[in-house]
Amino acid sequence: MRALSTAATGMEAQQLAVEVIAHNLANMNTTAFKRQRAEFQDLLYQTLRQPGAASSDAGTIVPTGVQVGLGVNAGSVYRITEQGSLSQTTNPYDVAISGDGYFRIQLPNGADAYTRAGNFSLSPEGELVTSDGYRVEPGIVVPQEARQMVINQQGQVQILLDGQAEPQIVGQLELVIFANEAGLEQIGGNLLLESAASGAPQPGVPGDAGFGLIRQGFIESSNVDAVTEVTSLIAAQRAYEMNARVISAADEMLAASSNLR
Repeated sequence: MRALSTAATGMEAQQLAVEVIAHNLANMNTTAFKRQRAEFQDLLYQTLRQPGAASSDAGTIVPTGVQVGLGVNAGSVYRITEQGSLSQTTNPYDVAISGDGYFRIQLPNGADAYTRAGNFSLSPEGELVTSDGYRVEPGIVVPQEARQMVINQQGQVQILLDGQAEPQIVGQLELVIFANEAGLEQIGGNLLLESAASGAPQPGVPGDAGFGLIRQGFIESSNVDAVTEVTSLIAAQRAYEMNARVISAADEMLAASSNLR
């Protein structure tokens, strides 16, 4: 009986949906986390009567046919990249992007990664780094003797030194954008990698056309909405239960047919 295996694919699909929701809720307080959503597609069909086939030698055709679907499978789990709200921290090394763009980060192997999590710190050498100690590109060094650091909305990093009335520029934060940012590969640690689906990174300066602005002393919050996730969780749970009932019903039908004399 096909219903057993068909309903089993439905249970597996809803299990995946619940796992995605659990991941979203687990990261609802993760800086700049983007929620995900599971999308499904119908599986193959068993054609018992071909639609459009000739039903007589007079030229009549079968209008709809008979095709029985074999279940569902996962089509994609995509990232929803809408802006999260900005939370004020007053930490001068925290920066948030208001609008489009990603910071470029140099990994220990020399490759580039990308992030919107701007909870940065200073390395022992005074260089701007991520919470894992990876350098923010292009490298920006804040002198130890600086008594104040200011990052304006266009990403210029300025410092004030004792005895100086005018700030001096020590660096420029840059951003990159992608044609399909949902196609970036996630590697954990709030980092993403370029992929064939994302397209090549396009560098620019904050405030340029298509690029967001920098907000110093803020971080971007996760865009997970708890109410939406719980609602989706209830829907997935009910769908899982209904597929389980289909398996029970199919099992009872098999038992009834095996008891026929």
